[in-house]
Amino acid sequence: MHAIIDHIQSVDLHAGEEARRYLDTLTKPPGSLGALEELAAQLCAITGELKPSITPPAVIVFAADHGVAAEGVSAFPQAVTAQMVANFAQGGAAINVFARQIGARIEVVDVGVASDITAAGVVNAKVCRGTANMVVADAMQPEQALEAVNVGVAAVERAKKVGAKCIMVGEMGIANTTASSAMLAVLTGESVASLAGVGTGIHQQQLTHKVAVIERAIAARNAGPQAPLEVLAKLGGLEIAAMTGAYLAAAAHRLPTIVDGFIATVAALTACRICPAVRGYLIFGHRSQEPGHEVALRALDAKPLLDLGMRLGEGSGAVLAYPLLQSAAAMIAEMATFDSAGVSDKARA
Repeated sequence: MHAIIDHIQSVDLHAGEEARRYLDTLTKPPGSLGALEELAAQLCAITGELKPSITPPAVIVFAADHGVAAEGVSAFPQAVTAQMVANFAQGGAAINVFARQIGARIEVVDVGVASDITAAGVVNAKVCRGTANMVVADAMQPEQALEAVNVGVAAVERAKKVGAKCIMVGEMGIANTTASSAMLAVLTGESVASLAGVGTGIHQQQLTHKVAVIERAIAARNAGPQAPLEVLAKLGGLEIAAMTGAYLAAAAHRLPTIVDGFIATVAALTACRICPAVRGYLIFGHRSQEPGHEVALRALDAKPLLDLGMRLGEGSGAVLAYPLLQSAAAMIAEMATFDSAGVSDKARA
């Protein structure tokens, strides 16, 4: 992990400012395309190019189980993690449908599913068979957390090797909103009750129980908010660690990265706490219905592109936002300037 961090540089702010100046020469009133213009400038700052390329895109879905599922914090049994991984492999999940729409390469990585995965095409990078129950023990040992981070790094390296120009990261893991809420509460100091949501669809009594479980885990683990890797190891998940590594690697390779919903944003916050320069490479795809997502977005000073009332995960919101990046990149690459089109601009009117 430390080797990849050493390669992370801040985005090219000069390229971003050059892009903003160039955008004002295009055949439109300055700023009239709103957030799309700022998105184009960010893509230029990330890549260091005035006409950035973000095609082809790659989707990476990390899957792992959580020992805290034994506390009854999810509407679904733990076996659903492995079953959904098989569904991903067969191309039947929402993320597969949306990835096909945009022509994205999709890779599914088993970083810690509790059972054996026999589905063809799933990358076996299992660190261990799920985390420990964080109520009674640290979720991971520090070396396991680092190994899982490196799984994420390796996945981005594979995507880059086959030509990916934009990264989207998703996850699957029953009880991972519980782990994410615990991490976020420690990292931000917010109350668990204000962060925890219904996840897979639990009812109010179960939500009250979920909050109590998270509070017990936080008290027992005693992780320090200034030590993001400790928070990740003690309260997080193997797939959350892998996502953290993926964000670090994408930044090191200057690849635009679209962040999905709540769990993905907690991983992004962790990556930014480890290396603040990562923040400039992150584009936030959508606003999840999970209450903790708003807190995580605020901690990153992030404004998502879409607000569709979603809370699925898998990377679905990130993939749905990708066409907006395509439009931003096409706008700056293909629109005529006032001079080239022979159109009088405002200054000459």
